[in-house]
Amino acid sequence: MIRGVRGAITVNQNAEEEIVAAAERLFRTAISANNISPNDVASIFISATEDVNAAFPAKALRNIEGWTYVPVMCMKELSVPESLQMCIRFMIHINTELDPEDIKHIYLDGAEQLRPDL
Repeated sequence: MIRGVRGAITVNQNAEEEIVAAAERLFRTAISANNISPNDVASIFISATEDVNAAFPAKALRNIEGWTYVPVMCMKELSVPESLQMCIRFMIHINTELDPEDIKHIYLDGAEQLRPDL
């Protein structure tokens, strides 16, 4: 079964180094928390708010061994008034036998407000 693993993180500035470092930390945390192998990943969607455009967050995955051939797409997050800014979000589509409540969604550095129920 394919299920989604969600996550988000905020950055303090729109700089390539910070965007890639934050995205890599977010991905590594989600991968570890859910024991995800790149062979189990169908695809990854990544979005960023319009104020995060100095780098593609997907570049962070290329720093993680074994993730070269995972299909990744970056896109711009909807610009909703008063929504969280300077934010990178992802959804990893994984093949898993886990039940939905057993998936660990990861929200870091201020992004916890997006899903306080988790």
